[in-house]
Amino acid sequence: MQHSTKYVVGFVTALTAIVAVVLSLLFTTWEAQSKVNEAIFNKRAILSAVTDYLEGEDPEDMEDSRVLEIFDSQVEQKAIRVTGEEVGAEVIQSSGYIGGKPENIDMAKEKKKDLEDRVFPLYIFNSPKGKLYIVSVRGKGLWDEIWGNVALKPDFSTIAGVVFDHKGETPGLGAEIKDNPSFPAKFKGKTFYDANGNYVGVDVLKGVVRGDDPHNVDGISGATVTCVGVGEMLQKGIKYYEPYFEKIGKKNVLGQK
Repeated sequence: MQHSTKYVVGFVTALTAIVAVVLSLLFTTWEAQSKVNEAIFNKRAILSAVTDYLEGEDPEDMEDSRVLEIFDSQVEQKAIRVTGEEVGAEVIQSSGYIGGKPENIDMAKEKKKDLEDRVFPLYIFNSPKGKLYIVSVRGKGLWDEIWGNVALKPDFSTIAGVVFDHKGETPGLGAEIKDNPSFPAKFKGKTFYDANGNYVGVDVLKGVVRGDDPHNVDGISGATVTCVGVGEMLQKGIKYYEPYFEKIGKKNVLGQK
């Protein structure tokens, strides 16, 4: 049985419209769930910087609901500028982040802006052992960008924990900044200020670093460029937060106001 051209065109048009609607609904649903999953992933990474303060729980093993529970009940969020100024939701939204929360800030996008125009997220984790200040840092590895979260003790100098990630570092070499837990563990207890209150940073060096060296970490064999990138990322990244730390009255390792 043959159909008229008008019938065929109408049928194809209707079918195309139905498929378009179905695909649109699927995309909308997938996009919404994708954003939820991304938010949980980021919160898990932030909490991973304070694993030692989670009373035996490991964020990597937590159910998503538990990650959200801890983050919502124990983490205070702030957004700051490099001048030390604290900014609100309206500034975050005007920077292009729907939701207006510090957790919505994309450090990859911020890194492309002029320094004075950037906004930086700061997470204050309230633990039974006291407050920890988690800063976000971003830099360049061998092949692409690297980033991390650094938890600082109340002196704003001593590292309580770190977690690193990357976009395309070499497996078994540069990728070890994420994959090998012994690497971020080396940063615990290192300090960004010397005994006189001078900012000296924490660097990653090639070769053997003494365990009691407060400002240097032994690098990963065969991953020199990535390790240099981690060191530079920390040197610059912590500095961006320094004006805010000074502004709220806790100056440095000396504990002076």
